[in-house]
Amino acid sequence: MPAILRTPHPRERRIVFKNIDREGWTTDIDCYLKDGGYEELKKALKMQPQEIVSEVKASGVRGRGGAGFPTGAKWGFIRPGETKPIYLICNADEAEPGTFKDRYILHQDPHQLLEGMIIACYAVNARLAYIYIRGEFPMGAKIVERAIQEAKEHGFIGKNILGTGFDLEIYVHRGAGAYICGEETGLIESIEGKRPYPRIKPPYFPAALGLYMSPTIVNNVETLCDVKHIVKMGGAEFAKIGRPNNTGTRILCVSGDVQKPGYYELEVGGVTMGELIYDICGGLHPGRKLKAVIPGGSSAKVLRADERYKIKTKQPDGSTTEAEIGIDDIRMDFDSLAAVGSMAGSGGVIVMDDSRDMVWALNNINQFYGHESCGQCTPCREGSLWMQKITTRLLDGGGADGDADILVSVADRIAGRTICAFGEACAWPTQSFVGKFRDEFQAYASKNGNASSKPEDKH
Repeated sequence: MPAILRTPHPRERRIVFKNIDREGWTTDIDCYLKDGGYEELKKALKMQPQEIVSEVKASGVRGRGGAGFPTGAKWGFIRPGETKPIYLICNADEAEPGTFKDRYILHQDPHQLLEGMIIACYAVNARLAYIYIRGEFPMGAKIVERAIQEAKEHGFIGKNILGTGFDLEIYVHRGAGAYICGEETGLIESIEGKRPYPRIKPPYFPAALGLYMSPTIVNNVETLCDVKHIVKMGGAEFAKIGRPNNTGTRILCVSGDVQKPGYYELEVGGVTMGELIYDICGGLHPGRKLKAVIPGGSSAKVLRADERYKIKTKQPDGSTTEAEIGIDDIRMDFDSLAAVGSMAGSGGVIVMDDSRDMVWALNNINQFYGHESCGQCTPCREGSLWMQKITTRLLDGGGADGDADILVSVADRIAGRTICAFGEACAWPTQSFVGKFRDEFQAYASKNGNASSKPEDKH
């Protein structure tokens, strides 16, 4: 596991992670209450639910789980006067390789999450909520279950919360450790006790037909924690943090070839990639040069360090200007990373220096996705394993001249042809790695079965 920071970097703005690795901090509710815990819940319960939804919309906060969809807009999909039960699910199935932020909240600040969830439930009129925790977080599940019990004893969960007439129950639902359960409809199927096969959208948009075919809101751990702070400061003030359409803070999980890997809570777009790597993370190891960066978890497309990227910027007068920038100048926000052909994703930044073998790196990713495909869709089920077999064969010295083209061809026939976004998740790495580092793949293929060409596994 990457090293963690116990002293915030001067450029950080700790809001969600204020209490993480804080001296003297415990997960007990008494500690949380002494620090002002549940005060935002008391404030929220004096507001009308629609007021809270409006504040979340005004904040501009986007989902922190990977898709970056506006949270307020998602909440707004719940129809006024809905007669079916409404559910809220916290997606704590943090499975994206390179991402390790949510687990710290579960382990060290569970009441912050619960407070955000209770406020969210009140806002959308949900009376039952689930925290879906992946199987690899057994201690996190125990800590959260204890926190739920403490909150119940203090009247924050249960019947007639704080005398307002609002009832809510929250349960922990433990998964069995499957990446596909991070996809919201696969997660819903899992809670219902089924094999986690994602549903077709439309018609099964969770806000319309979710858990038990009822309206359901699914939000990430970090997103729900943001709700508490939006209520505290107001949507307009929250929107001043970060950049337009990229508001608030974001917890970036930096791993790989930097001297100070770990988590960093920064204003969205407040730093460039170069500032993140060289200023905040201490730079690369001595004698090494930057080769590539995966900016949003393993499913995000890789960015090549020596490439130039064209950025279009809309000016106040409505005109558009275009500039060419290097990787160091890319801002770490949703829109900037999308503009250069990748994505902010789950915030997992994987840095690779010039010692890294790109064929080995892609094979590592392919092995993960080949194992994690749920198997429902043929392109994904067969294609992910096919790509894994080809990259493994290349490393083992049995490559053929056309392997790079076959890899791209297989990936192209997966992306956009599956029920859920897992197809893109497993195809994008192959498309981008081969597209940007084709020479390395062709070099392996040209060795024609030379077994000695297999690189040493440095990991």
